Amino acid sequence: MIFKIIISLLTSFAIFGLLMFILKYKRNKNQKVRQRMEFFSNYGTETVSSRKLTVTIQKKALELFHQIGRLTHEIQKNNYFDLKMQQADWPLLGTEFQILLGLLGLLTAIIFFFCTLDVFSIIIGLFCGIAIGVIILKIRIHRRQNAFSNQLSDMLKMIADAMRSGYSFMQAMEYISNEMNPPASREVELLIRETNLNVPLETALEHMTQRLQNKDFELVVTAVLIQRQIGGNLSHILDTISVTINDRIKMRREIRTLTAQGRLSGIILAILPLALGALIYIVNPDYLRPLFENEIGYYAIVIALILELIGFIIIRKIIDIDM
Repeated sequence: MIFKIIISLLTSFAIFGLLMFILKYKRNKNQKVRQRMEFFSNYGTETVSSRKLTVTIQKKALELFHQIGRLTHEIQKNNYFDLKMQQADWPLLGTEFQILLGLLGLLTAIIFFFCTLDVFSIIIGLFCGIAIGVIILKIRIHRRQNAFSNQLSDMLKMIADAMRSGYSFMQAMEYISNEMNPPASREVELLIRETNLNVPLETALEHMTQRLQNKDFELVVTAVLIQRQIGGNLSHILDTISVTINDRIKMRREIRTLTAQGRLSGIILAILPLALGALIYIVNPDYLRPLFENEIGYYAIVIALILELIGFIIIRKIIDIDM
């Protein structure tokens, strides 16, 4: 039963990744160019008419999905996932992502049911599917924010150099959007778009701060706003902040190196009981069968998982050094 659940989780993860890839692919700016290239490079067995029919069906399904998301968005304002979609840079509304989570939960519940043939597994599969989607979203946001943190120092140096050469602050930001890689270029591009729509720079910077959730960037925004009010040499201030950020990044890396053993110990201690249980189940299935057939066995499994989670959280708290 454990292997069936693991297979179901992996299948759900693959389905969710495939759905997100399709949505992102369809919203890409170069979609028309790719479709045109596919039209002229028809080396497969499909005919041109069948390709057109497939593309039409995909477009209709995608339009229906977005219409449902917009309709739900009109009913539900100020969605929590709207900000999360901006932080992850996914081309979805918050309500559209909620619909996607529901579909993923439904698919996972169906897979769990056919693998276990147990009605109770439907509820477990539903929650597991939703949890997988939320975890992937958080991982995406965390990686994107870390990538921006690593780019911030270089970004500030480029802005300072551009301003020393005679650029204004907004011209320097346009230079950043053209020369740097995402996510820095993407965030600066969104900032420029907001200012072009007559949004005050202070408000646009505040929105960018909300998307990034970066303490170092909050320091940069504070310096920029103070300079706009009272004046001063902004390029020199940005150089100083850049040096400070570099020192903090070096310190974080040193702390991460020193706590690597603790982090690895936490992961091993969390995985070891599960791996040992799986090994015993493979070697001698009858030895662990009472855990899955008796009520006391169910309680023992739940208590063991809770204790595993508590121990993992405690280890993470011990090695988590706040700067």
